[in-house]
Amino acid sequence: MATTTADRPDLQAAKPARRSELQAERVRAARLFLLPMLVALALVAAWPLLRTIYFSFTDTSLSNLAEGKWVGFGNYLSIRTLSSGKTIYRGVLVDPAWWNAVWNTFRFAFISVSIETVLGLLVALVLNAEFHGRALVRAAILIPWAIPTIVSAKLWAWLFNDQFGMVNDMLMSLGLIDHKIAWTADVSTAMYAVLIVDIWKTTPFMALLCLAGLQMIPRDMYEAAKIDGIHPIKVFFRVTLPLVKPALMVAVIFRLLDALRIFDLIYVLTPNSSATKTMSVISRENLIDFDKFAYGSAQSTLLFLIIAVSVVLYIWLGRVDLGGQKQ
Repeated sequence: MATTTADRPDLQAAKPARRSELQAERVRAARLFLLPMLVALALVAAWPLLRTIYFSFTDTSLSNLAEGKWVGFGNYLSIRTLSSGKTIYRGVLVDPAWWNAVWNTFRFAFISVSIETVLGLLVALVLNAEFHGRALVRAAILIPWAIPTIVSAKLWAWLFNDQFGMVNDMLMSLGLIDHKIAWTADVSTAMYAVLIVDIWKTTPFMALLCLAGLQMIPRDMYEAAKIDGIHPIKVFFRVTLPLVKPALMVAVIFRLLDALRIFDLIYVLTPNSSATKTMSVISRENLIDFDKFAYGSAQSTLLFLIIAVSVVLYIWLGRVDLGGQKQ
């Protein structure tokens, strides 16, 4: 008489035990593979971050990092009352230049990420369609993103040049402007110039991430919608957008992190412009150029906290599923 698994309780109990042991081995292997990455991350990221936070509570100078004295929150906010009774407030938290940099950073991040998300999704929809030469177009669209940021900034600096730039020549030939504009030097146009360059360069990155999400959508859903005669616009809002939303939200997080810590593009394209100076740029100025190392460390610490809080709020308010657990 044959014996089945259902007749053997010991075999039924052995299966979960083996599965549990296999899962434990996978967890151990994963931890082993992650260990080198965690060590490298601690050396190149965690340790410098902790040192920067420490320096922000001292009066350390760039010329002598070892002899800084503890000053507490003096670099963030210090209140001093003179003998005349006048109260003087000093520190990063009451520095108008710092809050101007915060405003510039958030304005740049909001406008650039919003436009790049919309344009990236539109480009991804085009690249996801079937047409002759699609592979070549997909490769060509990534060229702006592949160009180093410094090269892009220098290239566009010449295009925006008020004397020799092609942008002014094209706009004047079209009759859109009647005089040459110093795009990167004029306070009223500097931010627009930076946004144009950043959107040109980073939209392909957003398109690539959106395209990856679009390719995960089953083709059967589109075929069924076409058979049912559903309008393409309704298909986009009812099928495409909800299914691509997880990938789109993650793409926005990546881009938001880059935008909030933007440095190289602005530093090269519009140096010393109060209209475009961001948190990263002003922190670097105090750390290196002005030899206010402790003050710059305080600004760098606030930069880290602002970015961390902004991303956490975005994940919470947007209900972003980073773990892929939601169906």
